[in-house]
Amino acid sequence: MSTLIFPGQGSQQPGMGRFLFENFKVAQETFEEGSEALKQDMKKLCFEGTEAELALTENTQPALLLVSTATQRVLRKEFSVKVEAAAGHSIGEYAALVAANVIRFDEAMRAVRTRGQAMQSAVPVGQGGMVALLGLEPDQAQILCEYAVKNSGFGPLSPANFNCPGQIVISGSQKAIDWLKDNFKPEVIFTEAPRRAKMIPLQVSAPFHCEMMKPAEEKMRQVLTAMEFNKADFPIVQNFHAKMESEGSVLRENLIRQVSAPVRWTQSMEVLKSLGHKNMIECGAGKVLQGLLKKIDGEFFQVATTTTLEDIKNIEESLKASSH
Repeated sequence: MSTLIFPGQGSQQPGMGRFLFENFKVAQETFEEGSEALKQDMKKLCFEGTEAELALTENTQPALLLVSTATQRVLRKEFSVKVEAAAGHSIGEYAALVAANVIRFDEAMRAVRTRGQAMQSAVPVGQGGMVALLGLEPDQAQILCEYAVKNSGFGPLSPANFNCPGQIVISGSQKAIDWLKDNFKPEVIFTEAPRRAKMIPLQVSAPFHCEMMKPAEEKMRQVLTAMEFNKADFPIVQNFHAKMESEGSVLRENLIRQVSAPVRWTQSMEVLKSLGHKNMIECGAGKVLQGLLKKIDGEFFQVATTTTLEDIKNIEESLKASSH
């Protein structure tokens, strides 16, 4: 049995999903279904789109959902991969819900495009930003945000992504972030200064997963309330609270609230670890989640990726080996 994990923004890349389309009929059908849902040529966007085009949030989110869905369908239909649980990083959670038959793929495609547009328009360009903090503990990230808001007079600023130990992303007011860049002195801010702390501004178009996203959350409440949410075929560990859920109504509410709440990825993976889920397949573009899981517990988690035909063949080989 495998646990499927689905990547979020930052994993997109030109040419994503092309090898699936060229080799598997179910992937071709998925691309057609996705293009039809949005009345947009998704093959053109994924295969020929530039990095800049794919980085536009309203393009990124449907492209990732499409490639992730094509990937899990190929794995399950062509190679009979059996799934025991799933999780998705931010936008990846939609792909997890599609895989578990909680929501319909075509409806999910329309919903994530709206989500991208709503997140983009929630905050005027330049007013919000995100920064990766390296070397800080979760409570230190919280203290840092509160310190910046209090002393700069600008806000909000809060932890947005708990990606892995030593890598936490904060999100919020660009003015608070700019102030922090000039006034980041760990020895002043913390009673016990971290050994090595570093701030890396991220190239993002909006401050995701913070309270500045409340207008987008309200929009998604309208969209998702109008959609049908079924009971999940297998449990999903949700970003919002890092717990396993299967009930449609609960999955919906947590998906709505996820827009302005932090992504508790580290905590979610710890939950899967505690339940003994070690065989992971990263379904979709890139290897970001494999990298994060290596840092969360590289000895425990075995993570297969799916970015090339060779990757898929490796999964097939290991399935054959384990069934003997």
